[in-house]
Amino acid sequence: MILSKKRWQVERPDAQLVQALQNDLQISAIAAKILAARGCETSAAAESLLNMTETNIHDPFLMHGMAEAVARIERALENGEKILIYGDYDADGITSTTVMVNVLLDLGADVSFKIPNRFLHGYGPNETLFREAHAEGVQLIITVDNGISGIEPIRVAKELGMDVIVTDHHEPGEELPPADIILHPRVPEGHYPFGELAGVGVAFKLAHALYGELPTHLFEFVAIGTVADLVPLVDENRYLVKRGIEETRRSLSPWVQAMCEVASADQSKINEETIGFYFGPRLNAIGRLGEAAPGVELLMAEDSTTASALAKQLNACNTERKDIVKSITDEAIALIEADEKISESLVLVVAGEGWNAGVVGIVASRLVELYYRPTIVLSLDYEKGTAKGSARSIDGFHLFNELAKNRDILPHFGGHPMAAGMTLPLEHVDELRARLDAQAKACLTEEQLTPVLNIDIPLKIDEISADAIEEIAKLGPFGTEFPKPVYVLEDVEIATMRKIGAAENHIKMELTDGYEKLDSVGFNKGHLHDELTYGIKVSFIGDLQINEWQGRKKPQFMIEDVQTTEWQLFDIRGIRQTSRWLNTVPKEETTFIAFRPETVTYYQSLLGVPILFVDAALSNVSQTSYIVLLDLPQNVQLLENVLQKTAPSRIYAHFYMPDSQYFNGMPTREQFAWYYKFLKNRPSFPLTVNLPDLAKHTGWPLDALKFMTQVFFELDFVKMESGLTTVNVNAPKTALTEAPSYKQRSEQIDIEQKLVYAPYIELKQWFDERIH
Repeated sequence: MILSKKRWQVERPDAQLVQALQNDLQISAIAAKILAARGCETSAAAESLLNMTETNIHDPFLMHGMAEAVARIERALENGEKILIYGDYDADGITSTTVMVNVLLDLGADVSFKIPNRFLHGYGPNETLFREAHAEGVQLIITVDNGISGIEPIRVAKELGMDVIVTDHHEPGEELPPADIILHPRVPEGHYPFGELAGVGVAFKLAHALYGELPTHLFEFVAIGTVADLVPLVDENRYLVKRGIEETRRSLSPWVQAMCEVASADQSKINEETIGFYFGPRLNAIGRLGEAAPGVELLMAEDSTTASALAKQLNACNTERKDIVKSITDEAIALIEADEKISESLVLVVAGEGWNAGVVGIVASRLVELYYRPTIVLSLDYEKGTAKGSARSIDGFHLFNELAKNRDILPHFGGHPMAAGMTLPLEHVDELRARLDAQAKACLTEEQLTPVLNIDIPLKIDEISADAIEEIAKLGPFGTEFPKPVYVLEDVEIATMRKIGAAENHIKMELTDGYEKLDSVGFNKGHLHDELTYGIKVSFIGDLQINEWQGRKKPQFMIEDVQTTEWQLFDIRGIRQTSRWLNTVPKEETTFIAFRPETVTYYQSLLGVPILFVDAALSNVSQTSYIVLLDLPQNVQLLENVLQKTAPSRIYAHFYMPDSQYFNGMPTREQFAWYYKFLKNRPSFPLTVNLPDLAKHTGWPLDALKFMTQVFFELDFVKMESGLTTVNVNAPKTALTEAPSYKQRSEQIDIEQKLVYAPYIELKQWFDERIH
């Protein structure tokens, strides 16, 4: 039995809808299942999603304030005014800045940009930077990906005589900033057809309106910011990213080639994962560690030399960011494990002096993955007396609302249900932890504290092909609210498996449904080789890939999680070298059982673990998950009783037997008869002396003659006095099978046949019948 640490929640698409989509659109079963699971309730809806066009782009002038924003910018262009693009330090902010600077340069503007430093200026409009802009002669500020909460700095800008256009997508507060114009897809509510644009999406709408036509050369920037900011990939966002990926694949922009080079990415195969896992993190890293301006400079580089140098700078920052994240994560884990007050809290609050505030959000996410509890990671500044950091949550704990209950000790915070940022006095950190722990205990159940793995595409092996997998890629882009499919193969069997890799830490399997076979690979899942056996039903969660070798394409299932509710038999019979099987057994969870005292003596030093000696009383046997059967019991009934009392989910069958009788077999009745007649014809025969010679004469094993002699003695057929045998002709007629030694040998041969020498399938069936 292997149970996942997560609760598997399998959703099954409507079978009739899947069949209809498959027939109407002439697509694979897997593609039809994905479309049904993503909300396509009709073939027409699916067709529309698959074949998006420019008609999916909404008229930019539907956005409230767009006409006024265009008029104000055109006036600035006519008058030669200095324009400042004021961005943000993340990937969305960097791409938003790039979009606006590009369009204004194309239109002949006197334009520059500023991006606040995360550590010096914080997020959003900053009074110091606005005063600098005024001193530089700026007359118009256009914020991108920020500004909706910058009330006071924007008021200062207005007092200084500058005009301000805010373009943003973040959640507005009750009070809006005193900007001249606000471009926001949700302000005022309901005016624009799609409210989930990223910051770069809003900037793109303004660029579209300024150009008077769709600026296709800016799609590549929009795709990055939209994917990296995790906004829903539906409606207009979906087309923006889909088109952006297409444009980036064929782009001649120096930044694309430079970024692909440092990220080891194939430009022709760029997709949403390339953006989300390679491009986005590198753009984010530069702003997490310092000035974000090099990110804009890279995206706007006009030659490959400049682009290459800047891409390498971003790559170095990303490497440094990873190292910092790992270091802080390790420190945080050590703090949690060492302090019961922290580790036992339902909301983890960890703090360290000098932790980089730019990466604590990533650290919080890592800790949520590890402990599955709401987590706050704070950087302590003893000079300022403050703790500043980020939080990540789990389903069931609305982070913003729970933090809002502590405004008296938490003066500065913001966020949403699953993430937040905050600053508070140092002395209130412990109090915040205690309060949030109490709040979590009041609203989180045990079930909610177990991570859920939502699985939406159950598969059958015969549905999986290379063509089907290639077709799935055309359904992208996948992302927020249009998630990548999570596949499950239910109740399949393992046909073959072996460890792979230099350290044997990966596994390769062939999975089968009894008819078809499917290659599968589990990276860093080599341990499964010692935890799974053949002949049981297993379910696997994972992804689909194509393995291409020498021009041949084969489907491959990439294992991410596994579970089986069946008990398992591990066959370690006949392996004489203890080290070869002992390392495959989880010793701390396993009970090692011996039925014979000599086995305990033999294995005690070899195994280095406690051995449970079991006799007929079974008084010391209790339920346990895993058992190792070191040797054979004296009879089947004893083993059956052990199985009943232990109720194991894993059995390791070793069955060491130094005195095996199976191959010696049982002498035949004819052999017993010949031997009896031989002794009867030789009264007072010196058997002890002559037994070896008799064995040579008959060609029988010496052990067989000794055994038959013992049977005759036990049945009183033969007596021995002073080393001489005499046949007792008056002995009552008794069946040979009544002799204790005959019974014992017969039982041992039978039990060896059933348990030691039976094929694996028969042995598994034998145990199955008794366990069930």
